[in-house]
Amino acid sequence: MVSLNELEEEIKQIKQRNERVEIDKAWETSLTRKILLIAFTYLAIGLYMNAVSIPNPWLNAVVPSVGFLLSTLTLSYFKEYWRKHIYKK
Repeated sequence: MVSLNELEEEIKQIKQRNERVEIDKAWETSLTRKILLIAFTYLAIGLYMNAVSIPNPWLNAVVPSVGFLLSTLTLSYFKEYWRKHIYKK
């Protein structure tokens, strides 16, 4: 038989796990994360284009960065569509 202390410890662990999951979910949809991803995408592409001598690398790096932004903004819509119409338990 499980003791009361063991049950309390399990509940505590479950609550801690749930808090971590909630924080992870909030991070995944946060504006901060999206801005950081766009900035890092822009920098990486700009540096690459600069290294391979593409004309106007920093201007040209805007296009894929904006494309990435648009993909992150529309993912929640497609996820909801997938959940309602495609995903089967």
